[in-house]
Amino acid sequence: LADPMCQLYMLFYYLGPALVAFTLCDRKEGFIFPDSETLIRTSAIAIFDIFGQTLNYTGAAYAGPTIFAIVYSSVTVWTAVFSRILISRYMNLLQWISVFVVFSGLAITAFSSVALGPQVFKGSCFVLVGSSIHALTYVFNEVLMTRGLQKVPIRLNCSLQGIVAFLAYLIWQILYTRQHFTELIVEPMQHAHTTTAAALLILLSLSCSNLIHSLSYFHTIKYFPVGAVSAGVMKGLQAVLVFVFTSLVFCGKTGGEEMCFNHSKFVSIIIVVSGVLLYAKATVNGTETESTAINRSGYRSIAENANLDRFHNSESSSETQLSV
Repeated sequence: LADPMCQLYMLFYYLGPALVAFTLCDRKEGFIFPDSETLIRTSAIAIFDIFGQTLNYTGAAYAGPTIFAIVYSSVTVWTAVFSRILISRYMNLLQWISVFVVFSGLAITAFSSVALGPQVFKGSCFVLVGSSIHALTYVFNEVLMTRGLQKVPIRLNCSLQGIVAFLAYLIWQILYTRQHFTELIVEPMQHAHTTTAAALLILLSLSCSNLIHSLSYFHTIKYFPVGAVSAGVMKGLQAVLVFVFTSLVFCGKTGGEEMCFNHSKFVSIIIVVSGVLLYAKATVNGTETESTAINRSGYRSIAENANLDRFHNSESSSETQLSV
C-alpha cells in the first residue's frame, strides 16, 4: 500500500477533500460551478501541493515516520519566511530567532540521518523540500481566500483542490500502478498478511482523516490570526504526536533504527518544538502590537477599518455641506 512509486495511498488521501464537493449542491439550483478564474487559481495551487505532498510521503517511506515528523514540522518556519517574502508580513526579532532555532533542530536530524544510510538521508531531503513547497501553498491559499475581490469560500477551495489532485493521482494509477499492481501492491500485502478488507479500511480511514484535516486547515487559514502561519504552527503538535506514537508502536516491530527513539532524535524534537512554540508565542505578542506596524505588515484591524470608514463618511458629509 505504501509503495512510493504507485502512490496508491495518495489517491485516497485526496479522496477525502474531493468529497466536500457534494456539499456544494444546492437543492434549487443544483451543483454550483466555479468561474474559470477560480478554477485556474485553485488548480494551480493543487498542482503545487501534489508535488509537495508526493515528496513528503515518499520521503516518509524512505526516512521513517519519526524523522519525517521532525523535518515536516519545518512547515511552520517555511510558512513564516514565504509570508514575509510574498505578502510582506512583518516578523519581529523573536520570530526570526525561532526560525533559526527550528533550523538548528532540523540540522541535527539531517546529520543523524546520514549515519542511518543513504536511503534515510534521501528521504529526509525529500521531506525538507516537500515541506517548503507545502508551506508555499499555505500562503497561496491565504491570499486566495482572504484577499482580493473574489475571495474563494472554504468548501469550494477545499473541494476543487481535492478533485484536481484526486484526478491527477487517478491518472497515475491507470498509467503506472495498474501495470505493476500485482508485484507492488498484492504481493507485499500477502507477505505482510494484510487482507483486502484491512487494506480498504486503512485507505478509507486515510480519506476520512484528511477530509477533517483539510476543512480544519482551510478554516484556520481563513479565520485564525495570521492564518497561514497559525496553520503552520499546528505542525509542531503533529510532529510530537507522530514522534511519540511511532516510537511506541513501530520500534522493534517493523523497519530499522529510523523507527526508534534515540538521543539525537530527542534533542532534535525538543529544539524543533521549542522553536515552533517560541514562534507561536512571538506571533501572539506580535498581533497585539500589529496595529503599530500596518505599513510594514499590510494588515489593518477591523476596529481601525471601522474608524477609517467613519472618518471618510464624515469627510464626505462635510464636503457636501460646503458645496451646498
